[in-house]
Amino acid sequence: MRLLVTGAAGMLGTDVVTAASAAGHDVTAVDVADADLTVPAQVDGLVADAQPDAILNCAAWTDVDAAEAHETRALAINGTAVEHLATAARRSGARLLQISTDYVFRGDAVGTPYSEDAAPDPINAYGRTKLAGERAALGAGGQVVRTAWLYGANGPSFVATMRRLEQERETVQVVTDQVGQPTCTRDLAARLVELVSNSQAGPGIYHGTATGQTSWHGLAQAIFRLLGADPQRVLPTTSAAFPRPAPRPAWSVLGHDRWAGAGMEPLRDWHEALSEVLPTISAR
Repeated sequence: MRLLVTGAAGMLGTDVVTAASAAGHDVTAVDVADADLTVPAQVDGLVADAQPDAILNCAAWTDVDAAEAHETRALAINGTAVEHLATAARRSGARLLQISTDYVFRGDAVGTPYSEDAAPDPINAYGRTKLAGERAALGAGGQVVRTAWLYGANGPSFVATMRRLEQERETVQVVTDQVGQPTCTRDLAARLVELVSNSQAGPGIYHGTATGQTSWHGLAQAIFRLLGADPQRVLPTTSAAFPRPAPRPAWSVLGHDRWAGAGMEPLRDWHEALSEVLPTISAR
């Protein structure tokens, strides 16, 4: 297949390009320096040059707090740009796969994973802009993969920060009242490439998060333990101790039922992935 990967220099995009190339696909990788996806003519030119069978859009405004003050700019990248990609994909006959987020949910369904058809209700600007992108992709018959709590070897992440803080501080405080699914970009990238080339996988929403769940505190303790450090150095606290411009969902656990319809398994357990990938992640 010919694949066009946007946001190709980002943490997830880098792994998507690697996974797609390893699978034998013909990959065109583009990033912000190559084209402005908010400009329709530039999007049309990209698609015309690449002639892709599928477009994997990993490009995004990901600064959650800055989106609160700059929602219009964030919407241009997370929403309007997806509309342009969807239009170009529809004209060319390419499949569009859009990356989205757990932040489209309010985060108050504690105890029950959000299903793929649960009603979105974002509580911050970032979530609203990503929901706009979802709707644009779905309106063009595309696929949406929601993910969360990403970490990988090719960018900043909570995991990379904890590696650094374990070296710099005797103790760290981490919140216990936000629960989610730490997800490795390498695992997710491989699954995205499988999905977009799977003829059984229809349009609609899929949840691309690791199985299992933990709090940020639990994740930090697991990182310390894998590093050979005392996990008791990670002290529990609450979100109230770390006020941020954008509110965060307290519950970011997503259900994975939709994979079965495509004959595919959900991503593996987060403990297993973290254990394997942590040595590849540098302190940041």
